[in-house]
Amino acid sequence: MDLDKISEKLEKKLKPDRYRHTKGVMYTAAAMAMRYEQDIQEAMLAGLLHDCGKFTSPEEQVELCKKYKIELSEAELQVLPLIHAKLGAYLAKEKYKVDNERVINAILYHTTGRPNMSMLDKIIYLSDYIEPGRKMIPGLTEVRKEAFIDIDHAVSLCAKNTLEYLKWQKRPIDPMTAKTYEYYSK
Repeated sequence: MDLDKISEKLEKKLKPDRYRHTKGVMYTAAAMAMRYEQDIQEAMLAGLLHDCGKFTSPEEQVELCKKYKIELSEAELQVLPLIHAKLGAYLAKEKYKVDNERVINAILYHTTGRPNMSMLDKIIYLSDYIEPGRKMIPGLTEVRKEAFIDIDHAVSLCAKNTLEYLKWQKRPIDPMTAKTYEYYSK
């Protein structure tokens, strides 16, 4: 399935704001792929599909995971906004017929990151955070700049900002986000 066909399907499935965000992530991922000499089409595909599991409420996402036999960790069940990544990876494979494991993994880890990410993982993780439509938050300008200079440092900053925000909001923290920060802050 090509990008245009997937885009048409997503435009019908996602809310308008989510669809605009998705397109922003896709184009940001393309720019980062050019900067880091990665496959632009792969980056665009992963960017386009990164939130394909976010077409319904988190509670309904849990139900869909049960239906599709997608195992959820205790941490994911405590932090429902993370679930769309696993659901999205599944849907990318099953519904959108993506058979590229690099793309599937980039979708799977775009919310939490993980230690020792592939370049595509890092590109999608950061593109989701820095795309032009994101509202301004503390540290965003620095992450945007650093994403095109030192991608590992940008990942560290992004994970750090996420952890600080979650602590400030007194929200649960997924252990993988903390592991991502630990790994990339060294």
